This record gives sequence, structure tokens and C-alpha cells, in this order.
Amino acid sequence: MITVESLEKQLNQKQLQSIYLFYGDEKYLIETNVKKIKNIFGECIKGINYILIDETNIKEIISDIETPSFGYSKKLIIAKNTGLLKKEGKRKTSDISQTKERLLKYLQENMQIIKESVVLVFIEEEVEKQELYNFLDKNCTVCKFDFQKPAQLIARLKSICNSYKVQVENYTLQYFIECCGTNMQELINEIRKLIEYAGPNGQIKNEDIDKLCIKKLESVIFDLTDSLGKRNIKLALNVLHNLIYEKEPIQKILITLYNHFKKLYLTSIAIQENKDVASSLSLKPNQVFLVNKYKMQSKYFNKKELRNILQALIDLDYNYKNGIIDLQLGLETVLCEYCS
Repeated sequence: MITVESLEKQLNQKQLQSIYLFYGDEKYLIETNVKKIKNIFGECIKGINYILIDETNIKEIISDIETPSFGYSKKLIIAKNTGLLKKEGKRKTSDISQTKERLLKYLQENMQIIKESVVLVFIEEEVEKQELYNFLDKNCTVCKFDFQKPAQLIARLKSICNSYKVQVENYTLQYFIECCGTNMQELINEIRKLIEYAGPNGQIKNEDIDKLCIKKLESVIFDLTDSLGKRNIKLALNVLHNLIYEKEPIQKILITLYNHFKKLYLTSIAIQENKDVASSLSLKPNQVFLVNKYKMQSKYFNKKELRNILQALIDLDYNYKNGIIDLQLGLETVLCEYCS
């Protein structure tokens, strides 16, 4: 297995391998690197030297590999979400199982032919370590695309800004990630707005992010909790009303608020018992930067207050589902109660 950075270095140097396996959460980077492979490969004529395969036509993969790409030296085959690399459940389908066995045997016996005539790219959301995966891992280029960590995202975003001659400080990009999340496609969409707004030789600032960017609900809930912790009821209600005005589903706000306070409660316990906060919250590597924010916000409340808020939100959900109270009114009541 190679890193995303090593793969990108190879492709930037126009080095094309015979078989790739790409999988993971960061779909933007997967698609970006597939585009690079297509650009290096050259002209793609669908059905001739360019074949797309999914779960509906996966049985044809060996035939597609063997069929000559008439008029071209090589064929590019992209096999996306075929199910071949998933673990088979109790009700395993014989078609997939047979295709998997046939393909593995074919690859084992024909690697030299494949290297001479085909570029084969497998793209999966997730994989299980079984025989086919193990073979690919040993003999081909396998790359897992996890969500990027903040430092990696900052480097990528800064490079994009520099290419448009727009200045931005690292701490501003850190704030940008905190507001907009770690999904590369969403970050690219938002940074384009900021670059256009700043213009050549301009600079992106925190206030520009507040003005122009669509913040993730989780980020807004941090703002709401800050106001709640500081007992600023007016600001807390303003944040809630803005979310409702922007048509954020009220039930989703309730669930996100509950999950946020649950994490604050777990954070306070972890601190008290000298445990690792990131592990206690089951944070992914790209979310570890949130630890300090959870630690800071947990100081606004004692454990009893956090338990009471969680219980109040559970009771609100019950009363709403039974038609006893309007959900928006109930949320406003909870916020007012704990700002007093």
C-alpha cells in the first residue's frame, strides 16, 4: 500500500502502473487521481480502449481485459463499486463469488499480459482483506483515501490559493476547516468563493469566512454552546433562529445538540479520569483538532449540568413525538433555562 502523497508524486511524474485499487472516504481525491490517470493514458474511446464496469456487468471483466483495444496499444478499464472486494455475508451470491475466484485466478496467471495491454483501476468505498485484496496489495498499487488531516488540508488549500495569487494565513485556514469540515469537495467549493471574493493579490480573512461560507451544522452548534456557556441567551437564540431560517431541519438540530452535549459530558469524564479525550470520543484522525474545543467548552458546565441538559433534550424529544410541545419552543425553553 502506498500513501496518497506517493501516488500523486508518481502520477505527476507521468508514471502509470498496470493495476490500481483506490478505496476510502475521500471521494474527491479519488476522482482527482482517476482523472490524472485518464490524462496520462491519453485518448479514451468508450467501448474501444476505455471500459466502465460496475456491479451490473462485473461478470464481463475478464472478457473486457482479453478483448484487444483495436487501433490502440492499451485499454483503460475502470471497475467501480463492483462488490468484488467486499466481505461476503451469510447469503453470499454465487455470481459474485464465482467472478471473484475467476478474476483472482486470471490475475495470478496473466499479470505479464495485463501489464502489456491494460491499465485496470478498481474503485471501492470499502474493502475487506480477503484473497483478492491480498493479491492486489502484494502485486499492484493500492491506496487508501482517508479524509485528510488538518495539516494536509491546510497545505492543499494554501497551494490552491497561491496558484490564484491569493494570500491566506495558516490560522485562517484552520478556522476555515473548523467551520466547513474536512470533506475536500466541500472545502474546494467554499475556497473558490473566498478566492473570487479576495481577488488577485488579495487576502482571505476570518470575517470573509463568516460572511461567505456555508458552515457545517456541527460548527454552528459549537457557536451556540459557546453562547450558552457564557450565559448569553440572546446570542444563543440568535444562532438557533438563524439555523431555522436557513431551513436546517429542527429535529436534526436537536439530535446534533444532544450529541454535542454528550461529547462534552464524555470529555469532562475523560479529563477527570485522566483518559485520552480523542479515544473517549471515538474521534477519527482528521477530527482530533476538535479535542481542544471540546475541552474548553466542557469547562463551562459541571457534570450535573451536562446530565441535566442531556435529560432535558431527551424529555423534549419524547414530548415532541407525543404532541405535547412544539419542538422549536421546547428548544428555546431548554436554552433559556440553562442560560439563567
